[in-house]
Amino acid sequence: MALTKRLRITGRVQGVGFRYALQREARSLGLAGWVRNRRDGSVEALLQGSAEAVDKLITWSRRGPPGARVDGVEVQADAGEERRAGFDLRPTE
Repeated sequence: MALTKRLRITGRVQGVGFRYALQREARSLGLAGWVRNRRDGSVEALLQGSAEAVDKLITWSRRGPPGARVDGVEVQADAGEERRAGFDLRPTE
């Protein structure tokens, strides 16, 4: 059974390639979901996959790519999202 988590990442996380790096990491871990910038300057992501892979990406997101400064990562369970295939970049919301 796939685990689904929603992340809100704050700090200097826009304009530093955070979304692209997170997408690359997610795909390398076999996760499904999406990532997008938020108008408030944060990055939001939905992760679906094994508990181990989701935990690894959450750990990665606490440091992010070079150039990012992560101030916080809020993690929420998300049972309402339907099962996804692939890992997409979504437009800013």
